[in-house]
Amino acid sequence: MQASFPLCVYCGSRPGARPEFTEVARATGHWIGAHGGQLVYGGGRNGLMGTIAQATLDAGGRVVGVIPKALVEKEWANHACTELHVVETMHERKRQMAERCDAFLALPGGIGTFEEFFEAWTWRQLGYHDKPVGLLNTGGYYDGLMSFLRSTVEQEFMGGWQMDLIQVDSDVHRLIPELIQAAGFSPESRLDEI
Repeated sequence: MQASFPLCVYCGSRPGARPEFTEVARATGHWIGAHGGQLVYGGGRNGLMGTIAQATLDAGGRVVGVIPKALVEKEWANHACTELHVVETMHERKRQMAERCDAFLALPGGIGTFEEFFEAWTWRQLGYHDKPVGLLNTGGYYDGLMSFLRSTVEQEFMGGWQMDLIQVDSDVHRLIPELIQAAGFSPESRLDEI
């Protein structure tokens, strides 16, 4: 892994119902920190967001949080971040997170996680960036989503090539290295055009 490899992680601001969600957030953060990486995330200290940030810091990694003013209190901004950027809007948050990373990874989460994952994937299919996009399917959390996405290909609303733009795995220790390896071949992004 290259020094300070920046990985953008989307995940829940709640812990979820199953302990394995917290465990995988902790394992992801530990992996990032132990390998000299940098977590780029939404800047909150609640739920999986707080868990992954603390695990990254505990393992010696850098943590860059980006949070809109309106969510500083609601998501309990994490002032323990190496860098905490408070921005005006959600659009600015997502764009900064995208600009500061070399790959994207979605862990279990809710509607915000879904929206961010789909936006990163959409930007990739439109050519605004060619950064790898991963989906960590912990305990089958995303099985229903994957089934639905396959049906959109069958119904010809998406092509198989669009599905090939994302990497899905249930093993964080396998998925992160795959994303990092894939990121080594990414051309310069066009995120400034969004």
